[in-house]
Amino acid sequence: MDAQKQENRSSSSYWRWSKQDFFPEESFANFASYRKALSQTFPRLRDRILDRSTQSRELVELRKESVNDMKRCLSWWDLIWLCFGSVVGSGIFVITGQEAHDHAGPAIVLSYALSGLSALLSAFCYTEFAVEIPVAGGSFSYLRIELGDFVAFLAAGNILLEAIVGAAGLGRSWTSYFASMIKDDPDFLRFHVKGLAEGFNLLDPMAVAVLVVANSIAMAGTKQASCLNWIGSVISAGVIVLILTIGFSHGHVSNLNPFVPYRASGVFTAAAVVYWSYTGFDMVATMAEETKKPSRDIPIGLAGSMTVITVIYCLMALALTMMQKYTEIDCNAAYSVAFSRIGMKWAKYVVSICALKGMAASLLVGALGQARYMTQIARSHMIPPWFALVHPKTGTPIYATLLITLLSSVVAFFSSLDVLSSVFSFSTLSIFMLVGIALLVRRYYVKGETPKSDLGKFLVCLFVIVASCVGGTAVWHSNTGGWIGYVVAVIFWFLGTLGMQLLPQRRAPQLWGVPLVPYLPSLSIGMNIFLIGSLGSEAFWRFLICTAVMILYYLLVGLHATYDVAHRIGQESKVEDGKENVDHGLS
Repeated sequence: MDAQKQENRSSSSYWRWSKQDFFPEESFANFASYRKALSQTFPRLRDRILDRSTQSRELVELRKESVNDMKRCLSWWDLIWLCFGSVVGSGIFVITGQEAHDHAGPAIVLSYALSGLSALLSAFCYTEFAVEIPVAGGSFSYLRIELGDFVAFLAAGNILLEAIVGAAGLGRSWTSYFASMIKDDPDFLRFHVKGLAEGFNLLDPMAVAVLVVANSIAMAGTKQASCLNWIGSVISAGVIVLILTIGFSHGHVSNLNPFVPYRASGVFTAAAVVYWSYTGFDMVATMAEETKKPSRDIPIGLAGSMTVITVIYCLMALALTMMQKYTEIDCNAAYSVAFSRIGMKWAKYVVSICALKGMAASLLVGALGQARYMTQIARSHMIPPWFALVHPKTGTPIYATLLITLLSSVVAFFSSLDVLSSVFSFSTLSIFMLVGIALLVRRYYVKGETPKSDLGKFLVCLFVIVASCVGGTAVWHSNTGGWIGYVVAVIFWFLGTLGMQLLPQRRAPQLWGVPLVPYLPSLSIGMNIFLIGSLGSEAFWRFLICTAVMILYYLLVGLHATYDVAHRIGQESKVEDGKENVDHGLS
């Protein structure tokens, strides 16, 4: 019956719109079925909340929901430039001057190195998962396999929120940069509407246009988008080399003295801010399903490119602080003003064009990655499976891309994003932290193989690691306890990690693995918790409100859809096993 349904779906037109495409599950067949499903909410919640998916389910079973396959067309070369395009945007040009002037001074180089280390650790965790589980879902699938259905759903909600707010923010930033090139007014190309609330009264049609263009290219084909991205990224790399050459040739070592004017606290504060210059690499992990040879291409493309990007960022920060004394750096246009003061006023336009191109590339790669996230989430039926359909000719998830385009365009048109920016930061870091935890679970816990005693010890060690990181972060931001608080937190973190190291690993990576497990994943968890703690209390409240809305949707829709799908697959597996046993008996 299900095979017949699958055949009917593949033979029908891609451009369709029916209830069966949106809500094919039994729980939504009619009102009586839905009412019955709601009455079973709590038993179903107990069934699903800790239920873990499997690699075969994510890689094989769920992929059938897309009807058509995505095309394996990407090499390590494509992934390197996709990572470069998604990460190297406007952040390096905007944030560097601000943090060097206000918090770190010339030690902004150390801030970028610390943030780069944190990003690289997260990239390592993503790389091991992407190599072992090359599926479009990225962190959503990783968490669903290792931490269960409910945690994966919360991650899915945050991924959708991150996709919408991140794309909308880049779109509005693109407008601001472009307007500043024409006239010294970032709102020059926006329309002010008096009747709307403050923060939502500057309408931005250009941001919408940029989003539509980027997403249209992403829908046209993955390989075409990749080629366009790497051509543009090569040009950006050339501009960065030019900036470094001019910067170091006109720089003075004397400007680096004092190197740490705001003490260590300033270095760490700046590191928490400049971390956002590294975000975007997780989008590349979602391209694993379209990678020709994941075991070779993903480690080179993801971990390799993040290492190079960290070096580039440190060199750019050093060049800026050598050209100008940190106290004289312009917070709003650091590189442009620095070049103007050495007689190169044309550099303002070079920097602006490079930043515009970087944001455009981030939008393009983001459109590719975010749509792949949505595709896998739809394959699991947490959102309607209609969004999982892949176009037979382009090999891209057009409906999923349209979903991101529509929602981000609405937000970009109305909102200045001041309210949502901190939520975006919280969402990103929380997912990175959960991926680090998921990697430790993957290495140390295999259902049916790990003894209960070892599982208990593992959970205790994991709790000590997380609690020590939270405690150390609290001490840091409360300015109480002095060095004794930090030492205690580090000791407990080390003991928790050491205790985990003494436990036997139940699963070894088959193709590529994170080195120094559990220390590197544990350090990644700690650094992400520290950066989360650097956000204000408003970010926590907004995150909690968004999470409450997500849970309400899960209880009303997502829970029942995934319950039906899981039990349908389970029944199909039993039927297949029964057939195999019968065939074996007859033979």
